[in-house]
Amino acid sequence: MGAKVRVLLLENIHADAVARLEADGYEVESVSSALDEAELIERIPGVGLLGIRSKTKVTAAVLEAADSLVAIGAFCIGTDQIDLVAAASRGVAVFNAPFSNTRSVVELAVSEIIALTRRLTEKNTGMHAGIWDKSADGSHEIRGRRLGIVGYGNIGTQLSVLAENLGMHVSFYDTADKLALSNAHRCASMEELLETSDVVTLHVDGRPGNLGFFGADQFRRMRKGTIFLNLSRGIVVDHLALRDALVSGHLAGAAVDVFPSEPKGRGDEFVSELRGLPNVILTPHIGGSTEEAQSDIGDFVANKLAHFVREGNTTLSVNLPGVALPQQDGMSRIVHVHINTPGVLAQVNSILAEHKVNVEGQLLSTRGEYGYLITDISGGYPDEVLDRLRAMDQTVRLRVLS
Repeated sequence: MGAKVRVLLLENIHADAVARLEADGYEVESVSSALDEAELIERIPGVGLLGIRSKTKVTAAVLEAADSLVAIGAFCIGTDQIDLVAAASRGVAVFNAPFSNTRSVVELAVSEIIALTRRLTEKNTGMHAGIWDKSADGSHEIRGRRLGIVGYGNIGTQLSVLAENLGMHVSFYDTADKLALSNAHRCASMEELLETSDVVTLHVDGRPGNLGFFGADQFRRMRKGTIFLNLSRGIVVDHLALRDALVSGHLAGAAVDVFPSEPKGRGDEFVSELRGLPNVILTPHIGGSTEEAQSDIGDFVANKLAHFVREGNTTLSVNLPGVALPQQDGMSRIVHVHINTPGVLAQVNSILAEHKVNVEGQLLSTRGEYGYLITDISGGYPDEVLDRLRAMDQTVRLRVLS
């Protein structure tokens, strides 16, 4: 890739990311909204780096049209909006920000738990309507109540610690084997969590297997008067079933930050079955939308992209093997993405040896179907070396970094 790498950043990515990439001499174009598949297919040719958030879908068709793309940055936690398999098959690395907005999401969850437990939404609506309703009915402290966390990852665990510090009891359920922090109780089943919690909050990913997994059956299992939160992915909850549980009075309240279908841009109309319910807090997918989090995400992902272009290192890539080989001055670096079959390293080194190319450093890692090899060489090399490497049956992509 030349000095002027073209970068396309969508969905109003923080200015710190733009500044970081422009500092490396990249040509950066920023778009405030998401693009649909057809729009992205039209814009992607010639783009070396693509930055998105949660609303833009990077499909196999988009990747087919991406003739220059080397990496995608998801300036958020989730990557289910990207076809990771199709990206890997083209040697396109994908990076995200798995930790940068954790605190912001956790603080929003805590604030909503307190607001709903104290019935602040209803009190606020009444006051704006001129109604003075000074009553303790249905209002509670969160101290001593049980929080049930479904999904005990980065956000779930930090919420667990913060909730305990506020005096709550914490239960969690996760399909993976997770270590309980502090006094948190691991539930043997989701049913156990639902039947024993005063507040249930979802912090799961958007993998296809989670589509609609939380619906009428789960709401029925929850105790009457439970509060429900979803700050994870909109597709995991049946919103009609949630509305029924709220309207019937089975649930005391809910807070929802993510939706099955979300507007593409700021100011577009938002449509939901949950609009108009007095005991529901609706927020426009802002769990990680604090200035602090967006600045951190911008710096973190932009750095990952820039280092990948310059050094080829894939530490924390979500779809390619993680390789980090320290750079040495005066070396040329060959990055070889290949199908993971026996003998690839020997074949690469045989080609280099045939042409008397001196290897100064080398590191290989594999991940499922793919292998990732970085080789540092000193001195010159004929073009035939690169031609031979590209012609290998196993080669997915070859990049040469100076």
